[in-house]
Amino acid sequence: MNDMKSYLGWKIDYTVPAGEPAYNAPDSMAWKVFKNPVVGAIGGVCAVLLEFADSRIRTGVWDHSVFPTDPIGRARRTGVASAVGTYGPQSAARRVIMGITNMHSKVSGTTPDGRPYKALDPELLDWVSATASYGWFMAYNKFVKKMTPDEERRYFNEGRGEVAKLYGVQTTLSSLDDFYAMMEKLEADFEPHPINTDFLELVRSGKSASDVPAWMRRAMAHASIEILPQKVRDVLGLGPEYDLKMHERLLIKFLAWRYETFADFDGPPAQACERLGLPRNFLWKSEAAQKRILASVRAQSAEALARG
Repeated sequence: MNDMKSYLGWKIDYTVPAGEPAYNAPDSMAWKVFKNPVVGAIGGVCAVLLEFADSRIRTGVWDHSVFPTDPIGRARRTGVASAVGTYGPQSAARRVIMGITNMHSKVSGTTPDGRPYKALDPELLDWVSATASYGWFMAYNKFVKKMTPDEERRYFNEGRGEVAKLYGVQTTLSSLDDFYAMMEKLEADFEPHPINTDFLELVRSGKSASDVPAWMRRAMAHASIEILPQKVRDVLGLGPEYDLKMHERLLIKFLAWRYETFADFDGPPAQACERLGLPRNFLWKSEAAQKRILASVRAQSAEALARG
């Protein structure tokens, strides 16, 4: 459970200010996909592995953050940053992202093999953004439900919005093919490293999420590896011992179904719905019900504006 009360000057509360929009609408693919914590956990670990394949990102994170010594705290802060960009009021998202960017502006150095890096290097910012889009997309498609072509188009288009610009991303994805094209330009420098397996052991051991049972952590880690591009998995040396077992697959699919079906009334997605005048379980209702509710809320807002 994330018990953080504030982050970078923002008092964490997705219910206020009442009516302030997020950078993504309630009927967006982002709100639909990111509400499922199974997707977030699997997609997030996959994204980190893709990032750590590049020695510049791997060294920057390991040498300039508390990840090796406080993985739980780091994971929670990363979760808040992701959630506020999706569900938070725009003013809070801008504040948090500016704080993160300011911290990253101080991160630079040289990798053990002599490659200089800066956290705000556009190439690295683009890759980090692309790995997140890829990870969440693959996790949702593999373990929740395959997106329709229209949903896939909407998903990637939303990733090209204001939040990416606030982070300094210059090249965004319009399709999965764009991800593979970006990866192709970088993959010659991908390499195995003990930090990659150290990170996976943090995930599997529970040091990054002590409130999650060990068997569930292992299943999540193996699911994250399953959705890696095969080229990256081969380079990182993640062999059959990391395969997702059949019982783990069934567990992951059950958990994904459970979180897709039954509302979490206390999480950021539900709180954000309340902020916008929607029922807290809005995102767990059918698409037809969501359309009716949104139409009603928007009509009421229009009437209120007309009355002055």
